[in-house]
Amino acid sequence: MGGILSSSPPAPPPAPPPAPAAPTRSDADVRAARDNERKRRLAAAGRQSTILTSGRGVTEDVVSSKPTLLGGY
Repeated sequence: MGGILSSSPPAPPPAPPPAPAAPTRSDADVRAARDNERKRRLAAAGRQSTILTSGRGVTEDVVSSKPTLLGGY
């Protein structure tokens, strides 16, 4: 009869499956993504500098010391 002390050692756990291969990208894909992001940022920055009013428009009076084409100030 086998007691606790006379039993064989437990079997080692099974080996884990191999890790899947890491995804690879070609240099062309990386360059294209970087260029698209750069173009998007440049376009957004260009529009931001032209927006000078809120959604309600200009709320202040314009003071100008130059005559207009119609002769007024």
